[in-house]
Parts: sequence; structure tokens; C-alpha cells
Amino acid sequence: MSDTGSPVLVLSEFLPYQISITSNAISNRIAEVYRSQFGLKVTEWRVMAVLGDTGALTQRELTSLTLMDKVAVNRACKVLEQRGLASRKPNTSDGRSHLLGLTDAGVAMHDRIVPLAREVEQRLLMPLSAQERQMLKHLLKRLRDHSHTLGPATVTDGCGAD
Repeated sequence: MSDTGSPVLVLSEFLPYQISITSNAISNRIAEVYRSQFGLKVTEWRVMAVLGDTGALTQRELTSLTLMDKVAVNRACKVLEQRGLASRKPNTSDGRSHLLGLTDAGVAMHDRIVPLAREVEQRLLMPLSAQERQMLKHLLKRLRDHSHTLGPATVTDGCGAD
């Protein structure tokens, strides 16, 4: 407890903070590669990576899969379209939305970035044994899956917006 009687938060020991700064550090390290060599921002690469993995999607699906804000997804999609890396086509199963997919140029760029990103990933994981790498992936998946069972964040549980 602090002098005021409220619980003390040691930020450096707070798991969400540790995960966030670790994620940012790793993401920024990989981002250096695609920013300097391909002129892409983190959000643009994230959209490209998902589209490269799944194929064409709606912006709503992209927002869900990337866990990014819909405005950030929209901006990234527009930039990718302007650069000729992605294109929209009508969604035949839902006339109110469009599908965004990578163009041939987008696929070519994606295919050039993936090996570079994987190389950075391998360098980042070097200090961990194969067993530790598997355990890390397993624990992260468990935490991510469990976070979905908690339901939406609310103001009353201290996890929501003001």
C-alpha cells in the first residue's frame, strides 16, 4: 500500500506493461526492416501480413484479426491501395462491404519481406532454447485465449475507457 492507502503498482512488474513494451520493442525491431527497405509502417505491414496469410478480407475482418483500431486499419488499407499493393473488389456475399486483397505487386513485396522478418525473429529468439521457444508460444497463446474468456472490458472492472 502507498502512503495514501491505495495499492502500489510497480509498473516494471505489471504483466500487461511488460508484454506491451516487449511487443513494441520486437515490433519496432522488425519494423526497421520493412520501413527502411520497403517504406511500410507497422500498421501497413500488419495488414499486408494478414492478407498474405489469409487472402482477401473485409476491413471488419482485418480489424478483428489484427486487433488494431478500425481507423488505423482504414488508413493502412488506403495507403496500400494508393501504392498499388492492395486492391478492393466487391464482396459478393455482402454487397455493403468490399474485400481487400494483395495485388501482384503486394504479393511480391510480401514474399520479399517474410524471409527478412523471419530472420529477425530468429535473431530475437536466439537466447532461448527450443524448449523455451515452444513454452513461450504456448504461454502466450494461453494468456491470449484466456483474455477472450474474460469478456469485454468495462469501466467497472478498471479495464475500460473513461
